[in-house]
Amino acid sequence: MMRQVLAAEIGTVGFSVLYGVPRQYYPYCGITGGAGWLVYSLLIPWCSAPEATLFASVVVILLFRLFAVRERCPVTIFLISGIFPLVPGAGVYWTAYYIVTNDVMRAAQTGFTALKVAVAIVLGIGVAFLAFTLTRDPQILAFLYDKITVPQSLHFITNFKWLFNLLVVCVTAIPAAAVLYV
Repeated sequence: MMRQVLAAEIGTVGFSVLYGVPRQYYPYCGITGGAGWLVYSLLIPWCSAPEATLFASVVVILLFRLFAVRERCPVTIFLISGIFPLVPGAGVYWTAYYIVTNDVMRAAQTGFTALKVAVAIVLGIGVAFLAFTLTRDPQILAFLYDKITVPQSLHFITNFKWLFNLLVVCVTAIPAAAVLYV
């Protein structure tokens, strides 16, 4: 597994070179790509590929957000290269291969899996950025907190704004989970 993580780090750095990332950010790009592949590799025996990709992409987003803030540089420097090991390139290749060889059932199966993995990457990015936005901008949470009416039986929750914030972040993750189980 460590060879795979190292290969993901090297591939991510190589992809960073192709996209013109400044040289001082190569180690950070490698760390994000390797960490994403490590999480994916650890989760793949226990869950499906889209689920593992979702969690790995969230980890990649958290890491590159941390590195972008630390280095005071644009987030896209790490986003484009860090997500590279998770992209379902082989799934798209095999879908095209099965279409050309007229194996429609396998093409549909691999194509749908590749689509779910791609959607998981997008949802992971969206959920992580939404969580950052909600936790960093108290005005959005205050607006949601004031606009949502709580039933009388759950009125005690209004004393725990941190619980409300956690609930909002969890509710935003529900569409991601729904898409992955289709």
